[in-house]
Amino acid sequence: MAREIFEIIQEMQSAGKPFAIATVVETQGSVSAKTASRAVIDQEGRVVAGWVGGGCAESSACHKALECMASGQTAIIDIDLNDEILGAGMPCGGSMRVYVEPVLPKPSLWIMGHGRVAECLCQMGDILGLRVVVNDPGVDRKSYPDAANLITDDLAYEQLRPAPGDFVVIATQHKGDHESIQRALSSQAGYIALIASRKRSRLVLDYLRQQGICEDDIGRVMAPSGLDLGARTPEEIALCVISEIVMVRRGGSGMRMRDKLRQEPGRARIVDG
Repeated sequence: MAREIFEIIQEMQSAGKPFAIATVVETQGSVSAKTASRAVIDQEGRVVAGWVGGGCAESSACHKALECMASGQTAIIDIDLNDEILGAGMPCGGSMRVYVEPVLPKPSLWIMGHGRVAECLCQMGDILGLRVVVNDPGVDRKSYPDAANLITDDLAYEQLRPAPGDFVVIATQHKGDHESIQRALSSQAGYIALIASRKRSRLVLDYLRQQGICEDDIGRVMAPSGLDLGARTPEEIALCVISEIVMVRRGGSGMRMRDKLRQEPGRARIVDG
């Protein structure tokens, strides 16, 4: 059973599919599952391997697994098997606690273009746990050792296929930025950024309007991209963009932590001394 579960987990991770693992961590009274029993639950809320008990316990675990996969947070659920009305629907005579852990695929960072900014983005993205894909004819493994995938034969950007929640950064230095942005906008990428000057950004956005792209879609493009850190060097520019990606990914405000703390009720006097 354990071997089957681990094989299923490895297969689903390799395929980039989200799933959750439900593990029984405590039991009391008469229950069918034992401590350390576990099940793998897919994105449809179905048990695909393992077991955490009968239909009552399984239903509760699957429901919570879907919530955890949506939120990205772990959870512990208490399942009462004593009360068929207030409990899980079947009077088994006991109770159990189940730990539910979502296993989500890494978001991908798609970098279109090459150069020092792209190299730094690749390195920083890998450090932050993103799966980095670099798409440009001029890239090689020596300059981008941290990339999960290098694409060098895609002049029409047909291989740019970001999934929902992925991040796309256009760093083509004016070469193909129009085409790559249009391709990115046809996807459900969660973040699309253009590294360019203010003037160039306006030109690209105006071009998109001329091509009939609606304002809602144009609003998805961060142009110019990144947080205002006063960056000057390529390394600093990459940091600005990566900072914005972290903000989007984690739902941050972009404020200084000190200023955010001061806005919390009852905190200003403590911070100010």
